[in-house]
Amino acid sequence: MRKAMFVGAIGCGKTTLIQRLHHEPISYDKTQAVEFRGEIIDTPGEFVEHRYLYPSLMTMATGAKLIVAIQSAIDQRAVFPPAFTTMFPVQTIGIISKIDEANADQIAYAQAQLNTAGIAQIYQLSAVTGAGVADFEQELNKLTAPVGAQPG
Repeated sequence: MRKAMFVGAIGCGKTTLIQRLHHEPISYDKTQAVEFRGEIIDTPGEFVEHRYLYPSLMTMATGAKLIVAIQSAIDQRAVFPPAFTTMFPVQTIGIISKIDEANADQIAYAQAQLNTAGIAQIYQLSAVTGAGVADFEQELNKLTAPVGAQPG
């Protein structure tokens, strides 16, 4: 897998999902700085929540093949502005996280937020229960595989 950069608000589940993908124990770990976790770039939530930090996101995106924008289903804020994805030179896919804690209306709201940000390909999952993670991981490996390689 080549680099995928995970972006989203504080507490949306970026690090928890990375822990799940790496088969690590799930534990809360507030990301304080950009972390390179294998082939994934884990960004602090502040990079999305404070627009004056967008240049940091854009700079980090130069090392990514894919942007993964994560919207928590239980966070009813408009985290990503309209056309958010246009700042990145690579494909962006979306995740609605924490579906195990949300109702259908909350999930629909998260879907609409990601669509407004410019994201069409969206996965619903729970990193805690594992629901939807396998499908997302398969797609992540496919999208970040080197050209001509067969993802495993």
